[in-house]
Amino acid sequence: MRTTRLRISMRDVEPAVVRVIDVPAVGSLAELHELFQAALGWTDSHLHQFTADGVRYGLPDPDGHDLAVQDEATTRLRDLPPRFEYLYDFGDGWEHDVEVLGRGDESPGCVEGTGPCPPEDCGGPPGYEDLRQVLADPHHEEYGELRRWAGEPSTFDLEATSLLLRQTVGAVPESVRLLLDLLEGGVRLTPGGRLPRSVVRTVQEHRREWYPLDRPASVEEDLFPLPVLHDILRGVGLARLTRGVLSPTRAAADDREVVRRLRTWFDPDGFRSRLGVVAVAVLAASGPLPRAELVRRVEPLMGDGWAVEGRPLVTADHDTLLVGMDAELRALDLVAGDWKTWEAGPSARTLLPRATRLADLWTHRPVW
Repeated sequence: MRTTRLRISMRDVEPAVVRVIDVPAVGSLAELHELFQAALGWTDSHLHQFTADGVRYGLPDPDGHDLAVQDEATTRLRDLPPRFEYLYDFGDGWEHDVEVLGRGDESPGCVEGTGPCPPEDCGGPPGYEDLRQVLADPHHEEYGELRRWAGEPSTFDLEATSLLLRQTVGAVPESVRLLLDLLEGGVRLTPGGRLPRSVVRTVQEHRREWYPLDRPASVEEDLFPLPVLHDILRGVGLARLTRGVLSPTRAAADDREVVRRLRTWFDPDGFRSRLGVVAVAVLAASGPLPRAELVRRVEPLMGDGWAVEGRPLVTADHDTLLVGMDAELRALDLVAGDWKTWEAGPSARTLLPRATRLADLWTHRPVW
């Protein structure tokens, strides 16, 4: 993979916070934002914005009031000049200077860095300086309260940061690669539009947990997640049906594009997708859980204000919706385990950036 090396320097912060990272050269600014969050140590809890040559890039205003902000999802890193700015949290105002250093190594990662990331919501650089002064004096009257709020002092870990950055870049799920390889050259579907038995049984050999009966599968629907995976690949444009033959599209040959398209399957603003992301993150951070315990941990992390048919969501709603996502989460290797006890699948930390970041955060600071 071709990468670009960047130096990110946080403004007005002591000790200095600097990261030198290698990121995919063809990434969008939306993807770059995810990588900056991972590299710096932020939690992606606030708004952000890029600025280059006086032009601002970020999330489009859904109401159309701020037309001066360009869409970060359609802007590539290569479209920006060698120096630009990154702003995180419009309230605290964490400003970062970014410099393009040139070509990076063959794979993404963190090359070097200094300084721990400041705590979220501490008041920007001035508030952080005040916080550091209080925490340096155990006799200060606010020391106890602020120490409990801030937690243990963080440190910069090069190896852990590099791993998190690579996980955030993402990887193609093994299940997706398996089916795309089987479709190579084209596979004629059955008259009912489903995968032929030869493909179904090859998938069964690699995913025996998808069909609990001790006998060969006959049709696509026997392997519970398989028809969902079939639909996902066609829905995101990684497989195309032409005259009854299903084949991978050109995009399927590019791992970065495969990951990018799979991520579009999850609506970032929808409750159902958020529920799946949080559930995957909880499993990745805590290990296998009975489904009831998983729902108990997930529900309070979803926040307030969600409703169905005019009434607030209750525990049973979370359980029903999560069960409804079971097949697609398993199809993308995000969830594994039996039907009663769920566990993180092999793609739990490498497909959905938000789940990756939350899993890392909750691994170090559990919230249940």
